[in-house]
Amino acid sequence: MTGIFEDKDKARMCDEIAAFFKEEHDLELGVIGTGRILDFFQEMLGNRIYNKALDDAKQFYGKYADNMEADYYALYKDVR
Repeated sequence: MTGIFEDKDKARMCDEIAAFFKEEHDLELGVIGTGRILDFFQEMLGNRIYNKALDDAKQFYGKYADNMEADYYALYKDVR
């Protein structure tokens, strides 16, 4: 899973990674180093985050479908 970010977003994230390592560890990282770190975490976490998002969406739409069914029956008219 590589290449999912637009260049401007990847550059911004690399800047944030460089700032983090400078502030937390007093390490100066260049573009290549920060890009490799971003790629590493994308590979390690990308599929897990994606699958979690799918699970969350399924749960949300399951609740939505339950509510939709109740709303559907609320539309029924009394028959005399």
